Amino acid sequence: MSNFIQTLNDAWQRTQSLLCVGLDPEPSKFPGALANRPDAIFEFCRTIVDATAPYASSFKPQIAYFAAHRAEDQLEQLIAHIHANHPGLPVLLDAKRGDIGSTAEQYAREAFERYNADAVTVNPYMGFDSIEPYLAHEGKGVIVLCRTSNPGGSDLQFLDVGGRPLYQTVAQLAAEKWNASGQLSLVVGATFPKEIEIVRGIVGDMPLLIPGIGAQGGDVQATVQAGRTANGTGMLINSSRAIIYAGKGDDFADAAAKAAMETRDRINAYR
Repeated sequence: MSNFIQTLNDAWQRTQSLLCVGLDPEPSKFPGALANRPDAIFEFCRTIVDATAPYASSFKPQIAYFAAHRAEDQLEQLIAHIHANHPGLPVLLDAKRGDIGSTAEQYAREAFERYNADAVTVNPYMGFDSIEPYLAHEGKGVIVLCRTSNPGGSDLQFLDVGGRPLYQTVAQLAAEKWNASGQLSLVVGATFPKEIEIVRGIVGDMPLLIPGIGAQGGDVQATVQAGRTANGTGMLINSSRAIIYAGKGDDFADAAAKAAMETRDRINAYR
């Protein structure tokens, strides 16, 4: 059975892309042809996935956008569709879970057994025993929040811990003590390229999920140069809204494909 890290490395090499397409479906932004369809969320995301898959190396559905519209069943369908029709492209469930052990066990089952995601994002604020249950699922990826792209991330992530910011301590723990399964990676925002470089120095070749290059305005060149590994990979560079809402009309799939291709090419120009 292949594991998350192997699948990811294979996808990077095969697709020659570091682009992760984020799936944040908001029905109010859908084109008219999908209006009032009970399966609109699935259809919108399926169409986006099929259009952008030639340019992506992974997909990242954000669970809140499905749950808020009672569309968890459509999320299950979507992940099954990706696995069946685009095998080898890992699906990262963006859930940012963070709770005590027994509850974390249930969240892990949700992510890996119900949704069949290849990896899930988790919040390390409650420490290792809140992350450990995810590691029990063999071959599954666990992506730990480290240095997030939002402005308020600094409120806690920059607190001094023994002479260095907390996010660096999280990176060190993830790379050394917590990575029992060998399937850990970290979230580091594209809005802070200097910190991407510091984290890369701490964690070696561990994969980094890097949000923030599209609507949030992160600098692609600075991001790639700070975060790439020696072989020019090591990053899941995520863009969501800038790709999936690139077009407003019924040609939205073509517009998304074009935006994905341009983003992949822009990333590759600096690898």
